[in-house]
Amino acid sequence: MNNVLPTRHTHTYVILVIVLVGVLMSVLDGIVVSIALPTITGAFSVDISSSQWTITAYLVTLTSLLLFFGRIAEFTGRALLFILGLAVFTLASLACGLSTTFGQLVAFRVLQGVGGAMVFSISGAILFLAFPQQERGRAMGYLGSTVAVGSILGPVLGGFLVDTLGWRSIFLINLPIGVVLVAGSLLFLRTHEERSRAFHMDWIGAVTLAAALFFLMLFLSRLEQVSVSPLMAALCGGLFVVCSAAFLLRESRCERPLLDLGIFRNRAFVVPVLAMMLFFVSSFMINVVGPFYFQGVMGLRPTQVGLLFLVVPLVMVVASPVSGWLYDKRHWKHYGMVGMAAVALCYFALGVVARSWVTIGAMAGVFVLLGIGSALFQSPNSTEVMNSLPRTQTAIASSVSAAVRNLGMTLGVALASLLLPLLLRLSGSTASVLHADKGALAASVGDIMLVSGVVCMLAVAILARSRTAAPAGAGAASPGTGLS
Repeated sequence: MNNVLPTRHTHTYVILVIVLVGVLMSVLDGIVVSIALPTITGAFSVDISSSQWTITAYLVTLTSLLLFFGRIAEFTGRALLFILGLAVFTLASLACGLSTTFGQLVAFRVLQGVGGAMVFSISGAILFLAFPQQERGRAMGYLGSTVAVGSILGPVLGGFLVDTLGWRSIFLINLPIGVVLVAGSLLFLRTHEERSRAFHMDWIGAVTLAAALFFLMLFLSRLEQVSVSPLMAALCGGLFVVCSAAFLLRESRCERPLLDLGIFRNRAFVVPVLAMMLFFVSSFMINVVGPFYFQGVMGLRPTQVGLLFLVVPLVMVVASPVSGWLYDKRHWKHYGMVGMAAVALCYFALGVVARSWVTIGAMAGVFVLLGIGSALFQSPNSTEVMNSLPRTQTAIASSVSAAVRNLGMTLGVALASLLLPLLLRLSGSTASVLHADKGALAASVGDIMLVSGVVCMLAVAILARSRTAAPAGAGAASPGTGLS
């Protein structure tokens, strides 16, 4: 039987670079536009509620289509879908940079989201199957650190490009990179894949899932404005519930469902996926409120804040592959739990020191520990997700992981955006977040950091209960699951 990707050859690390740069572009374009939003708002003479769609359109499209393309990959093959995704993403980036109207920009952002979903949905599966069994933890570590780098590097890179070259440059920079990646993929991403002989797609399931995720993202984006437009938030929430119910009903009765609900009866898959979502919820809560604290309380400039936030991903770039290597060497089942507990302790520490206005050096030290804990959790946890399902379902495992990761990010942003103004009001501050009293702002941000720690401890409890409820190795895929 043919392997999906070669077990080991000279091109393995070329494939790694191609996939990681493709993922980095996809992650960056979900974040980098936020820095250019004021400039785009002025360039097209629209209000902020309209210009926000340049972000929302991309994220909603990308998240809604991850599972769809995970299923498509079973027929087209992962390599072909990845290459097509890079091509679509690159061309859409060019179109965004050349847009002459705001409507064009939003439409091309949707197309960019389609390409991003094609790349993101199966990147984990390609890396997982490109590496031999004993090196997959390290490969998943590289993937996790790339997502972390992209999420933090976005604001720094976006600010630099907008300041020096204008807002169109944040899209046009993807053109030369995309061309090189497509060429490299055509040369090196040559695979012998087992594909489905016939194309089967649960179109009703795909539409209802996309609609459910669309209304969920809208609902979460409206949470911070619930006091202004409660009916819109309630409508989006209600439509999310209806579409979700329709999707679950369809999948439970469909002979060839878009998403086999049976995978959620597999504890070895569900537990690390749930822990991953909680990890990204807590991380993005800090990503949202951190800049307000460091600028409003500590008086740092935006560039200094960006450099401080680079500490975590830079540490992860080094620590994630090491964490994956440790997991490859010794499949200790508690790596992820220990890493998540370390992250929780860092958030509790940040919550305490935020109230005392400590030095920037002390904060950076906690960020270093946070990066180590994050790496110790992500690499083993991502490997366990991919190992938990048979080789024939690696594309689905990869796309579900990507969808859950995006959902966690969105939940984290929504919760932080809801909690910060609420806590400021409860503290007696009547000013906006940007003009809030330093003491009230420090206390409110500190409370949110403590909440992030509680979210992480919830994940620790789930992981601990799973480890004690099943014997070691129960439910996990055998070593030969990934490659035949």
